Amino acid sequence: LKTLKIKTGTCKRVHKELKSYEKEVERESAKTASMRENGADQFDLKQQENVLVESRMMVPDCRKRLEAAVADLEALIVS
Repeated sequence: LKTLKIKTGTCKRVHKELKSYEKEVERESAKTASMRENGADQFDLKQQENVLVESRMMVPDCRKRLEAAVADLEALIVS
């Protein structure tokens, strides 16, 4: 029972992280587009683009971790 609670908690936490990263990508995309429209300094724009790239890289990683956590939970339930 304790293991089941831990695995369930892991799934919930990783799902929450995934949603957070997806929102961050949306927010940073809007900020980058706004900076482009307003003619922001090239250095600042490049830094913002780097932030956006890093955020986008976290989404697939988080999805993989969620899939692994769900698979662990399913394996525990089946056994």
